[in-house]
Amino acid sequence: MTTTTTTTLEQHLAAQHASGAISATLQSVIETTASACQRISRLVAQGALGGVLGSAGSENVQGEAQKKLDLIANDALMAAHQGGAVAALASEEMDTICPIPGAEAAQWLLLFDPLDGSSNIDVNVSIGTIFSVLPRTASGAVREAEFLQPGRRQAAAGYCIYGPQTMLALTTGGGVQLFTLDPASGTFLLTHSSLRVPDETQEFAINMSNSRHWAAPMRRYITECLLGADGGRGKNFNMRWIASMVADVHRVLLRGGIFMYPWDKREPKRPGKLRLMYEANPMSWLIEQAGGAATNGKQAILDIQPAALHERVAVMLGSKNEVQRVTRYHSEEN
Repeated sequence: MTTTTTTTLEQHLAAQHASGAISATLQSVIETTASACQRISRLVAQGALGGVLGSAGSENVQGEAQKKLDLIANDALMAAHQGGAVAALASEEMDTICPIPGAEAAQWLLLFDPLDGSSNIDVNVSIGTIFSVLPRTASGAVREAEFLQPGRRQAAAGYCIYGPQTMLALTTGGGVQLFTLDPASGTFLLTHSSLRVPDETQEFAINMSNSRHWAAPMRRYITECLLGADGGRGKNFNMRWIASMVADVHRVLLRGGIFMYPWDKREPKRPGKLRLMYEANPMSWLIEQAGGAATNGKQAILDIQPAALHERVAVMLGSKNEVQRVTRYHSEEN
């Protein structure tokens, strides 16, 4: 729901703290992350003028080429959380976790994809930052195993999209709120409250160029969509694909749809392409909090017990009825 209030992110979080919905330390983690996203937004907006475009000439732990902005955004988030309420950080761009010196007593763990949609950086298409906050489950020095918590354990999750407007989507378990960055004041203002994903949709987002590699249930579902009103579904569908999870999920949150990045046979032992901890969990919680659904084709993504920090997963999320349908097709195939 669009709102005309001038509530700032800080005021919104302060009200949540006052009501007991979040702690002061979680409020601090979210505000610090939002501040880092503002810095990243300014760098993204400079583009070639800031010398931030192009390849970094390196690869991340998954063997993917890194862009300069991937590393710049990663550094911005790392620097922002030194000496605060976070005990350790984990990033898609780092091999393992990074404990914060002197912060062993802090209550929170932060995971993030510093710049989702890297292939779009150099062509000025929407990209974003995804983050997830988990509670600590032990005391003393942080170990990697402490990060391996199911998505339902998240205390906060969100993303910042750098598009025509810079917007921050956030949930702490009480619905999804959307804030827009006011460039004049440098403040995130609440512009959409209690977002709801419609149960029904006629839009799907998927990379159709990979269709020959999909499993039969996914091919079945997409074929039905493509047949439109002439097929068994009896309605026409439109396809949307931006190749940036943040941008595609942002559209789903605002007007419905289903986003899918399924398993494919080119790497049969890999469950999917997207990262469970940095991408799928936070985005799935946002979608569920907005009334949608998110599965890997077999179970709710938020119920998956992670086995590794950089674990990958198939993702189907968005409007509930479509997600349930494609999940049922996978179940019937099995």
